[in-house]
Amino acid sequence: MKKYILLALGSAVFLACSPRKDGYLNRKYQGFTTFYNVLFNGEEALNAELKQRDKSYRDNFHAPYIKLLTYEEQISSAQMENLGVSDNEEGVAPEDFYRDDTETGASVANTGVSTLEIAEMKAQKAIDKHSMMFKGEEKNKTIFDAYLVLAKARLFKNKPLEALDALNTVQKIYKKDKRLSLAKVYEAYTYGKMKDYYRADETFRELKENKKLKKSEKKLLSIFYSEMLLNAGKKEEAVTELESAYKLNKNKKLRSRIAFLRGQILANLGKNEEARESFVTAYKNARNFEFEVKSQVEIAKTFNGKDDDYDGAKEYLEKISKKGTYASRKNEFYYALGLMAKKAGKKEEAQEFFQKSIKEKVSDPQVRGLAYYEIGKKFFEDNDYLSAGVYYDSAYAAMNYAPAKEELKSLTENIKDISKNYYLIKKNDSILKLTKMSNDERIAFFNKHIEGIKAKEAKEELERKKAEKESKNRVETVDFALLGNNDNNNSFLDFNGSKGFYFANQASISKGEKEFKQIWGNRALTDNWRTSTKMNSIEDLKNEALGITAAPDPRRYEPDFYIEKIPTKTEEILALKKDRDTASLGLGRMYENFFSNTSLATKTLYNLVDSKTDEETELQALYQIFSMNYEKNPSAAERAKQLILEKYPYTSYAEFVKNPKKADFTTSDSEVEKIYTQAFALYSEEKFDDSKKLIEETLQKYPKDVLVPKFTLLNAFNTGKTAGKEIMILQLEQLMLNYAKTPEGIKAKEMLQYLKSDIKVEQFDDNGNPISPKNEPAVAPQNVNSSSTNPERIQQNNSKQRNLQEIQQDDPQQPKDLKPKK
Repeated sequence: MKKYILLALGSAVFLACSPRKDGYLNRKYQGFTTFYNVLFNGEEALNAELKQRDKSYRDNFHAPYIKLLTYEEQISSAQMENLGVSDNEEGVAPEDFYRDDTETGASVANTGVSTLEIAEMKAQKAIDKHSMMFKGEEKNKTIFDAYLVLAKARLFKNKPLEALDALNTVQKIYKKDKRLSLAKVYEAYTYGKMKDYYRADETFRELKENKKLKKSEKKLLSIFYSEMLLNAGKKEEAVTELESAYKLNKNKKLRSRIAFLRGQILANLGKNEEARESFVTAYKNARNFEFEVKSQVEIAKTFNGKDDDYDGAKEYLEKISKKGTYASRKNEFYYALGLMAKKAGKKEEAQEFFQKSIKEKVSDPQVRGLAYYEIGKKFFEDNDYLSAGVYYDSAYAAMNYAPAKEELKSLTENIKDISKNYYLIKKNDSILKLTKMSNDERIAFFNKHIEGIKAKEAKEELERKKAEKESKNRVETVDFALLGNNDNNNSFLDFNGSKGFYFANQASISKGEKEFKQIWGNRALTDNWRTSTKMNSIEDLKNEALGITAAPDPRRYEPDFYIEKIPTKTEEILALKKDRDTASLGLGRMYENFFSNTSLATKTLYNLVDSKTDEETELQALYQIFSMNYEKNPSAAERAKQLILEKYPYTSYAEFVKNPKKADFTTSDSEVEKIYTQAFALYSEEKFDDSKKLIEETLQKYPKDVLVPKFTLLNAFNTGKTAGKEIMILQLEQLMLNYAKTPEGIKAKEMLQYLKSDIKVEQFDDNGNPISPKNEPAVAPQNVNSSSTNPERIQQNNSKQRNLQEIQQDDPQQPKDLKPKK
C-alpha cells in the first residue's frame, strides 16, 4: 500500500512539473521554478548593471540639461519607493548570475557577454521553458516579470523597437492582469526613446487619467514623462510635470536632481526668479558635494543686476568659498562672482574675479575654460581681437565639453587668420618705413632698439639668477635633511649628476625650451607633435610673422645686422607694399565676414585706399566698403561710391553703385507681364531703342517686381544690339552682381564666359589714332579707367567688332516663360 501511495505522489509531482497542463499545481510550480531557477539571475544581472551605471555616472553640468536618473532612466517600479541607490549596497558579479545547473549558464559565463545580455538571455530562457499558453492567454504569472526584464534589458541596450515588441506581447497575452499599467508606462517611455513623441504623449496622458495607478507607477511615470516632454521641446509642460514629480518622489537625491533640471529649464525660458528658487531647492536637497557647488554657481547665474542685492550675494559667496571643502572649489566660486559682477554692470570687478578664478587650482576644466573665455570676451567687445584670441586659445585648451569647445574653435581660427594679416601688415609697414630712412636715421633707430634688447635681457638674466639661487637653497635644505641616508647618491634630486631637480631650475628650463625650438620649431601640445605643423598660439603666429626666433643671434647688438636685411631693390619694395595691401584688404573683409564689425572693416579699408595702393586693390576695397554700408550706413558708402564713379566710371562696379538692387522681389503685377511682352516684341522687331526706353520706364515704376531681373537681361540684349558687346558685358556683370541667385543672374554669368573668350578693346591716343597691341596690350573693359579710355571711341570700335550672330545665340527669355522658376 505504501508503495502505491509513493507512486501516486510521484505521479502528481511529475504532472505538476509540466507546463503543458493548466492545473493549479502546474501554475504554482512553474511560477516558483521560473523565478528561482532562471529569472532571479536575470533580475540580478539587470540590477547589477543599474548599480554599476549609478556608481560610474558623472553629471555633465555644462550640457543644457542634466539627466534625472543617473542610470539613464533604467529603473523598475519596485525601486521607485527608494530611487537612490545607497553606496553601501554591493553589486553582484556577473559570474554569480548562473545558479542553475544547466549547460547554458556555464557556456555563457565563459563568453564575456555584458550583464544586459545575460539579463536578456535569462528572461528569454524563462519564457521559452516555462511559458504556459492556453487559448492565447498566459497562465504563468511570473512570465509577466520575464517579459518586463526582457523589455528593460533591450531598452538599456538601446534597442527600443525590440523592447516594444516584448511589451506588446505581454499586453496581448495578459489581458486582465493588474500589472498592465506598468507595461504601458514602459511602452510610453519606449515611444519617447524612438522619438515618436506623439504616441508617447498620448500614452502618458491616458495613464495619468487612470485612477487605479499604484504610487510607484505614478512616480515612474512622472520621471519618464518629464524627460519625454523636454526632449520633445515642450519646456513649459516639462516644468509642470517636474513639479508633480517632485511632490511624488520623496527621495532627496532624486528631488535634488528634479529641482536642478527644473531650474535649468526655467533659466532657459528666461524665468530667472523661478529658476533661482528651484536651484536653491536643489542645493538644500543635494546629497553630494559636487551638486552643492554647481547649485550655488547656477544660483549666481540667475542674478539680476537691476533688482538683486549684489553686495549681499557677493558677501555670501565669498564667505562660503572659504569654508572647509568649499575652499577647494574657489575657482568655480570666483567664476560665479565674475558673472554676478558682470550682470551688475561692474565690468572691471568682473574681470578681477575671472582673473582670480584662473589663478586658483583647477577643480573643473570647463569652468577654467569659461573663465578664460569671459576675459577674452571683454577684449573682443572692445575690438581688440588679438588680445581676445590669446585668452580664447587658453579657453579652447582648457575646455572639456565638446559642443562648447567646437563652438569656440571657429572663433579662434578666425582670430588667428586675422592675426596673420595684422602682423604681416605691421612687419611690412616697419620695413617700408625703414626703406625711406637715411643711413644715419637707420643707425640711430637700431641703436635705440639694441638698448631695449639689452635692458630686456639684463632683466631676464637677473630673474634667472634669482630663481637659480632660490632653487639652490631649496636643494641644500633637502640634502641636509637627507644626510642620514647613505643611499641618496641615486636619489631623484641628483638628476643627471647635478644637484637640483630639472623643472625647479629656471635656467635649465629656459635653455631646454630654446634648444627644443631650435630643433623642432613651435609645436602644439598635442599627440604626434613631431609630425604636426600646428602652431601653438597667436603668440607663435606673431613671432613667425615678425621673424622673431627663439635663439638670439650673436650679432643682435650690431646695427649693421639689421640694416643689411632692409631691401634696396625697387621690385622687392613694391612686392612688400603689394603683400601689405593685400593683407589689409583681407583684414577688412575678415572684420565684416567673421565678426560683422562693419565700422572697423570700413575704417581698415579706407586706410588702405588712403595709402595709395594699386588700382585693382583700391577698386576692390571701395566696392567692399560700398556693399557693406549702402543699406545700413549710406554716409559711409557715399565716399566710396563717388571714388568709384570718378576713377572707374566704365566698370561693372560703377554700374553697381549706381543701382545696387537686391533680389528681394515677392510679387508680380499682371500689367508688368504685358509690358514685358511689348518690350520683347519691340526687341524682336529690332526696335532696340524703343524697347530699351520702355524697359527703363517700367523699372522706374515697378522697382520691386519679380520680373525686374528679366527686364534687366532683355535690356542688356538691347544694349548689345546698339552699343556693342563691351557695354553689354558691363550690364551683364551688373546683372550678375545684383541678382546672382536668380536664373537671369546665372544666365548672365554663363554668357559672360562666352562673350569674354575673345574680346579685346582697341585703345586710341589723344589724336584718335589706334594704339598698337604690340606696344600696349588690351585690357578687360571692367579694369579700364577714365584716363586711358574714351567712351565714344569704344562705341565706334564696338560697332566694328560687333557680331550679331554671336549675340543672338543667347536670346532673352520668351514671354511664355515669364513666371519665375520655383
